[in-house]
Amino acid sequence: MQQQASVDGEALEVWIDQDLCTGDGICAQYAPEVFELDIDGLAYVKGPEEELLQARGATTPVPLPLLTDVVDSARECPGECIHVRRVADGVEVYGPDVE
Repeated sequence: MQQQASVDGEALEVWIDQDLCTGDGICAQYAPEVFELDIDGLAYVKGPEEELLQARGATTPVPLPLLTDVVDSARECPGECIHVRRVADGVEVYGPDVE
């Protein structure tokens, strides 16, 4: 089991807003263990067993070894649809809604 990434000791999770996804696949290139494009051309997060999580707003933990790749995905995404937030309070720490 991989250790989960954290910010200030708090666990992180990631989700994709498919309404904004452009299907460029940058996320799947950066972190294929976390993101995958489906047959509909949109990106989704993968669950712990690498299953595609297609429910709206589905989240998956950010594994510590992949934190940089997940953050780079959020920063480089042309659709600005990747959101990384703290599990405890849902506050976005990386992505388009960071204040």
